[in-house]
Amino acid sequence: MQKLSTNLVLGLTCIVIALFVVFVWIPLDTDTWLVERSRGKYIVGDSLAPALAAAFILIAGLMLLIEKRTEDQRPGLDNLKFIGAMIALGIVSILVMRWAGPAAVALFQDGNEYRLLRDSAPWKYIGFALGGSLMVFSMIAFVEGKPSLRAGLIAIIAVAGIIMLYDLPFDDVLLPPNGDV
Repeated sequence: MQKLSTNLVLGLTCIVIALFVVFVWIPLDTDTWLVERSRGKYIVGDSLAPALAAAFILIAGLMLLIEKRTEDQRPGLDNLKFIGAMIALGIVSILVMRWAGPAAVALFQDGNEYRLLRDSAPWKYIGFALGGSLMVFSMIAFVEGKPSLRAGLIAIIAVAGIIMLYDLPFDDVLLPPNGDV
C-alpha cells in the first residue's frame, strides 16, 4: 500500500473543513448571509467573516493538493521554530493592535475615553493599522530574513485594502479590536 503524502492529507482536510463551514456551520449558526440590505443601507451579514475564512481555507487546501514535493515532509525542529516565531509575532502584533488606540487617545485626547471615540476616525484606525501593518511587515521580514521597503509597502496596502473592504462600505462595522474595547 502506498503511503499518503502529508500535502494530500492536509489538503483534503482543509477542503473538507471549508466545505463543512460553508454548507453546515454557516447555515445552522447564522441568520443572515454575506451582505444584507436593511433600512435602505447595506450591512455586513453574520456569515461574511466565516465565509471568507472558509474560502481561504479552501484555496489553501487546493494549493496543497496541486503542490508537488519530493523531499521528506515530516516536520522537524526548524518547522517548530518557524511556527513559534510566527505565533510570537502574531501575539506581539495583536497586543499592539489592542493597546495602540487607547494609548493614542490617552496621549492626544486629554480627558476623553477611548471607548467613546472607538468608532470615529482617526481613532478607530490606529490600533488596526499599526497592529495589522506590524503583523504583515514582521512576518514578511522574518520569512525573507531582512526588513525591506517592499514588505512595508505590502503591509500598508494590505491593511488599507482590508479597511476599504470592511470598514468604509458599512456604517455599523467596528474594526478589530474596537468591538471588544
